[in-house]
Amino acid sequence: EKDSTAVRYERLTFTEVYEQGLNVMDLTAFTLCNENKLPIIVFDMNKPGNLLKVLQGEAVGTLVEG
Repeated sequence: EKDSTAVRYERLTFTEVYEQGLNVMDLTAFTLCNENKLPIIVFDMNKPGNLLKVLQGEAVGTLVEG
């Protein structure tokens, strides 16, 4: 179910996600990624071809890092 008020971001920091209260993923997993400096790419995995695009380094979805 899509949120009609959702905004797509190209890049966000972990701090911005916390401060804005954005629901990226499970909070524990998100915190572990932050603590271990693991970037996250949030994208629509149900859209055909998106996973391949991410693996090829194309800009798909939102990059959360640092």
